[in-house]
Amino acid sequence: MPPPKPGVIPLAPLKLADILGGAFGTTGRYWKQLLGVGGAAYGGTLAVVAVTALIAYATAGEHLRRLLELSADEDPATGDLVPVLTGLGAVWLVGVVTFVLATALVYAAVPAVLQEAVLGRPTTFSAVWRRAWSRVPSVAGTVILVSLVVMIPVVLAMVGFIALMVSVITLSDSAGAAVLWSAFGLLGALATAPLAAWLWVKFSLAPSAVVFEGLRPVAAMRRSAQLVRGDWWRIFGIALLGLAMAAVASYMIQMPFSFLGMFSGAIGGAALAEDPNPASVVLAMSGYMVIMLLGQLVGQFISATFPQLVIGLLYVDRRMRTENLGPVLAEAAAAAPAPHGP
Repeated sequence: MPPPKPGVIPLAPLKLADILGGAFGTTGRYWKQLLGVGGAAYGGTLAVVAVTALIAYATAGEHLRRLLELSADEDPATGDLVPVLTGLGAVWLVGVVTFVLATALVYAAVPAVLQEAVLGRPTTFSAVWRRAWSRVPSVAGTVILVSLVVMIPVVLAMVGFIALMVSVITLSDSAGAAVLWSAFGLLGALATAPLAAWLWVKFSLAPSAVVFEGLRPVAAMRRSAQLVRGDWWRIFGIALLGLAMAAVASYMIQMPFSFLGMFSGAIGGAALAEDPNPASVVLAMSGYMVIMLLGQLVGQFISATFPQLVIGLLYVDRRMRTENLGPVLAEAAAAAPAPHGP
């Protein structure tokens, strides 16, 4: 007798086809809710960063204009350089903070939608938003903790790359030290990359545990480690496949935006005078920037949602395999309202 399937997956240990089919099925049935939360999150991030950039430009625009008008032989004045760097730093900081919060909101929305998709229950944008928003602090904390661990080899690789570039560019007496730093960074990245991959998989189910079980970041990471134990390679392979599929889809979707952006940029560039000022350049390239930003938003939405759907289904699968969650879900689905159509 086949297992019950009230929603997007059968309520039994899942095969690869079940997981991928469940991820696609959830996207197809609940795309409005997912797109609504993703659009609000990343669109809000873009709006906040844009406002911050406008404020920074209003504050330091005159200093920036003087820096742009400097000739190659002139050194920038400290009174002009400091306000511009401060403004850029403020925009960067606001961008990082809002992007982390937006990603945490999307990461919280995906399991919230997935919980209804597994049971075949309808849901609304407002219901998903309320539940996701209430879990944003814990999901953000989890994402930050996991990212700090995974970023170690990336930072070491960046140190090695920058030191290597310094040694190539300078070719001075200090090049030997730069080569030493580059070797340290690159070898350190190679040595720590397997550890980072192991830890990423070990804690990959933590955001799902935060939403499904209402756990705090450290408890969710412990819970993820418990569920991953004994099935690391399978989770690694399926999660990596989900990431690769999302990356390919994101790239394919961004290609039309890139072509449109290049076309718009070429038209704007042709309309510029022989000696344009910075404001006219920005205005001429505004169409290109808007189109590219839209492409980036769509790509980021796909990259943030589909892999998390796959990982969320891996979380459900591990609980069905180790905790016999299937009968509990079947009982909950039997007591739920009739599922909506696709």
